[in-house]
Amino acid sequence: MICRPALSRGSQLALRRQGAAKLAQRGFAAVASPKSSFEPTTIAGVKVASRDDNGPTTRLAVVAKAGTRYEPLPGLTVGLEEFAFKNTNKRSALRITRETELLGGQLQAYHTREALVLQASFLREDLPYFTELLAEVLSETRYTTHEYHEEVQNVIHLKQAKVDTAAVALDAAHSVAFHSGLGAPLYPTPNTPISSYLNEHSVASFAEAAYTKANIAVVADGASEAGLSKWIEPFFQSVPAQSESAVSASASKYFGGEQRIASPGRNSLVIAFPGAALNAANSAEIAVLVGLLGGESTIKWSPGFSLLSNVAASAPGAVAKAANYAYSDAGLLTIQVNGPAAAVRKAAEEAVKALKGLAEGGVPQENLVKAIARAKYNVLSGAEASGVGLVQTGTNLVHGAQIVKAAEAVKALEGVTADKIKAAAKTLLEGKASVAAVGDLHVLPYATDLGLKV
Repeated sequence: MICRPALSRGSQLALRRQGAAKLAQRGFAAVASPKSSFEPTTIAGVKVASRDDNGPTTRLAVVAKAGTRYEPLPGLTVGLEEFAFKNTNKRSALRITRETELLGGQLQAYHTREALVLQASFLREDLPYFTELLAEVLSETRYTTHEYHEEVQNVIHLKQAKVDTAAVALDAAHSVAFHSGLGAPLYPTPNTPISSYLNEHSVASFAEAAYTKANIAVVADGASEAGLSKWIEPFFQSVPAQSESAVSASASKYFGGEQRIASPGRNSLVIAFPGAALNAANSAEIAVLVGLLGGESTIKWSPGFSLLSNVAASAPGAVAKAANYAYSDAGLLTIQVNGPAAAVRKAAEEAVKALKGLAEGGVPQENLVKAIARAKYNVLSGAEASGVGLVQTGTNLVHGAQIVKAAEAVKALEGVTADKIKAAAKTLLEGKASVAAVGDLHVLPYATDLGLKV
């Protein structure tokens, strides 16, 4: 083999051209076709979306418009979540567990601020059993007193104790941003007086309002529309079309403001601005802006190119990350910094300076290219991840919105320019911020210390 130093400069250039040509032929620069999108339809009055890649496994989820935004009393969403897959009129919780294990299936119940999700993952041929089971949970669950006191209540208390400082700060930022509705905490803290509102009867009443055909969507990854139609139609007949006490919530309104909570131990600071809602016109710009801000390096042994990763490097002990929380009618773009109080303060100050730098000086073209590529990856990987895709698709369906197509989202990202990013950053800073500080309040800064309007 001939070593490169022995080659002339002209020969080395020729080798480089050949290597580049081979890479181009192999198509490394081309974007692969995204996984097929969910196709919406209606079956027996139930909103349904499915995609089928003919794989051996299936994920089936019921997405109900019953997240914390819609609970009429604190704690009802988590109460309803914990009652999932307990005793029904047809089967005991023990029987459900044994049958699921015999079939190799997995059952989950979890919630977001807008949705409560009941999900089953199983082998493809077991679609009839799990379709029937999900319908049974919706319409036949027994909200018994002994299960509430012996199981549900204890699990809620255990989870309350695990709510950490970062979660409290994020909830506080949502609270000052939206007040009620989206401002409700994702999980009640130990200080929330849920015992005044939560019991088996209030949970049953909430279930009656939430578990109706008008308020749910069924989303399947790994099942055909024909197969779903065959089993949803008979099994979901027992689910009521609607309820007299329908789930409702007022339209979201952004307020902005500041909240400070003294807490021993860890520290967290959240700086938030109005972000992009689901299917919003500014979704692409906000996604790229989040990519630019970043926070967590994707390359081992390197802080990466993102602004927040370099900010954190200048404040040892601090961890900073940007995110956009997209909801049906609003969004919240957040910069969250966790760590020792002094490090959090310094990182927060540098983060705001970095954001102001984008608004005043713009972004280098190379960093913009990297941020767009990162945003593309996030969109495409999110479309492939069944859990993310199921929840986002179901949330869109129950709110009457169109399902996001990955290919369309990628195309929109390609149209983001440096001027659009500069304008987006400027708009954020000119408006009111939502700032939440949890920890050592003697050290953690106020919004005005950071030069923000609240």
